[in-house]
Amino acid sequence: MKTFPKQLSIGQRLRLYWQLLLRAVLHLWVRSKVLPDPVVDAGLKLDMPTCYILDSYSLSSLLILDKACEKHGLSRPLFPLENGQRVGGRSWAALRQLKGFLLRRYTKRRSSDMLKMLIQYALENPEFGAQLVPVTVLIGRAPDKEESITMFSESWEIASRLRRLFSTLINGRDTFVYYGTPISLRSLVDEKADAGIAVRKISRLARTRIRKTREAAIGPDLSHRRTLLNKVLDSERVKAAIAIKVKKAKISPEKARALAEKNIHEIAANYSYSMVKIGSLILTWFWNKLYKGVELRHFKKFEEIAHDKAIIYVPCHRSHIDYLLMSYLLYHHGHVPPHIAAGINLNMPGVGQFLRRGGAFYMRRSFRTNPLYAAVFDEYLSLILSQGVSIEYFIEGTRSRTGRLLPPKAGMLQMTVKAYMRVPTKPIVFQPVYIGYEQLVEGKSYISELSGEEKKSESLLDFLSLFKVLRRNYGKAHVNFGEPILLDDLLEKAAPGWRKETIEEKPKWLNPLIDNLANTIMTNINRTADVNPINLLAICLLASTKHTLAEDQLEELLTLYLSTLKGAPLSSRVTITELSPVEIIGYGIELGVIEKREHTLGDIITVSANAGVLLTYFRNNVSHLFVLPSFVASCFQIQSEISSARLQGLFHAIYPYLRSELFLPWDRDTADQALLDNIEVLKSLKLITGTRTLKRARGGSETAASLNLMGRGMLQTFQRYFITIAVLVKNGSGVLSRGELEKLCTLTAQRISMLHEFDAPEFYDKTLFRQFIGNLTKAGVLQRNSEGKLTFDEVLESVTHDAKLFMTKELRHGIIQIASEKINPPKTEEP
Repeated sequence: MKTFPKQLSIGQRLRLYWQLLLRAVLHLWVRSKVLPDPVVDAGLKLDMPTCYILDSYSLSSLLILDKACEKHGLSRPLFPLENGQRVGGRSWAALRQLKGFLLRRYTKRRSSDMLKMLIQYALENPEFGAQLVPVTVLIGRAPDKEESITMFSESWEIASRLRRLFSTLINGRDTFVYYGTPISLRSLVDEKADAGIAVRKISRLARTRIRKTREAAIGPDLSHRRTLLNKVLDSERVKAAIAIKVKKAKISPEKARALAEKNIHEIAANYSYSMVKIGSLILTWFWNKLYKGVELRHFKKFEEIAHDKAIIYVPCHRSHIDYLLMSYLLYHHGHVPPHIAAGINLNMPGVGQFLRRGGAFYMRRSFRTNPLYAAVFDEYLSLILSQGVSIEYFIEGTRSRTGRLLPPKAGMLQMTVKAYMRVPTKPIVFQPVYIGYEQLVEGKSYISELSGEEKKSESLLDFLSLFKVLRRNYGKAHVNFGEPILLDDLLEKAAPGWRKETIEEKPKWLNPLIDNLANTIMTNINRTADVNPINLLAICLLASTKHTLAEDQLEELLTLYLSTLKGAPLSSRVTITELSPVEIIGYGIELGVIEKREHTLGDIITVSANAGVLLTYFRNNVSHLFVLPSFVASCFQIQSEISSARLQGLFHAIYPYLRSELFLPWDRDTADQALLDNIEVLKSLKLITGTRTLKRARGGSETAASLNLMGRGMLQTFQRYFITIAVLVKNGSGVLSRGELEKLCTLTAQRISMLHEFDAPEFYDKTLFRQFIGNLTKAGVLQRNSEGKLTFDEVLESVTHDAKLFMTKELRHGIIQIASEKINPPKTEEP
């Protein structure tokens, strides 16, 4: 225990003894968590006198703060300021005081006596400096005020002494202590020579920081749910939609309003702090059973910009685990879990209400043909956004079955942007999040769907079956926060006078802005990817013919891939496993992804039975990180040398399609530099040599074999491109519609996969063909004639010559032969 300062009077010593006794009793039950962790991340200087500023005086909060400071080696608020400076006999100040014994209320606002003394002392002693640290102590965190249990949690109401007692008894083990960014006393005193002005500015700064911290932790001050829903129904836009419904459907106004009421009750979340606490306890147990750990990175960068903003979390969508994991991590790092836009298919008996009370609000897959529903949903979204509620949604629209990011759907983004433009209260930040796994809970169903089986609708049994997965080791989950996107910045760039425009008229610049926003979100997700051991094993082993490599060759290939990642990183936010190649192999064996087969001439590493197809998923998670070295290496698949000019020309021709498919960050100019950087890395690794003419090592050498394997990483992508163009050329211009082309490409890829034993259903995934065909159309390579058929010129035919660099003669001729066969595609509706 810290010794008592000698300058304390007998009365002060007795008071301190009493406070420490109460603190000991209080902490028989109370357990607090300090944020940020480590606390020095708040910017505190351990060698400087410190005064802590609380919003209002509460003895329990003060004692909890003192215990937290002692535990983390900080100056303690119950003791006088250190360095021999004695000001007021303590190191804390309260901005507001409460009066009343049972019914508490704020006294008339006046400046803190402690702050006045500090400022006066600093004015009289120019050498004196101190840091003023705003602190928030929350015992339980409830954003609403509706429930019997959460009535004792922190909210925006003034707590009575009795309520504070019950709050401590019920929620004491869910206590958080938030340290804010320090305020320099010396700087403010030097800036404001007048003591009165200085104390008012310090109070205002501290009050603002405490309010922002409190809002981030417990959410905005939400009104009663019934009041919120009535606001939606009584809004002018919903009233207008009801009137239109009455006129078109020829029903009574009462019946039309009843339909609107049904819609809003179907949509709206019913956030329950008690349910969040119960969910937290269940998920803590669940994660400990399911994963060996959850890695969260770049979160502190997010917290730096999160205060006083409405946050829209936009993660990639890999699994149903995603939204549970996001809410759990945010809650346990001191932030209120977001409201989550969920598909109506998840609104199942039992499960639907559980998710709704955890923050889910439901939306139908499409509501273009239902103006009343659209108006209700739009107004609900506008209202919760205007109140500063954080929201989460997945702009891919569904879970990725291939491991790649899916083309974004702009619906929710457009509704969000339009809602903000109507009521631009809090600035909106879109926060991209990368989520990666080492094993996938839904792995078997994904393989079935990629192999042609229809997607099964979610059912209650699916959620109950989650408990079966607890028998397996699923490794770790990785969550990386990407670079945030400020909506105000995009709006100012697109339309500097946007605040004066009427959003109902839908300005011409809105759609391009939404497309840009969607693409930036997806790109920022990819720029913050995590490369885990399973990703690396998948990249290496799937490049081999039989998914098998000698152990020493696999170690060498892992070393090369790690070197390329570090030598020419796609982004500073990309994180890479710290395991060595030997440890990566051991980890893969531990998870059951690969197997080691002993042999006299050297051990063999092979993909475990039935794991090959699923490994393509984990390869695709990070394929964008290796696209440039793989492209360079692929140019040496057939020949031993290529001119730099020829390689760069090929890159210019193919990069726009790679960029669109893989959401790469470089424009044409920066892409050229990135290509040169990767070429230099491959040279440093002795995989290629030369300047004007690039050469690989002679055939049969270990370096040539490694380069060959590295080049196979992108071959299936190039083969899909070639299949599309071959089908077009062989059928001729103006013959196929877009739907017919997609079907023929899928059938051709399926047949090639069977003939050449590509064990990868995603090779013939129709979504990838649809995306490439769409990119050809955007680039003007393909056009539609008056009959809806695709037309093109002789430019496509030159691609056959370029394909010689990447594919064997046998494979090229096989694709051309199959593309030439007369397949009668079924009638397909144009998308």
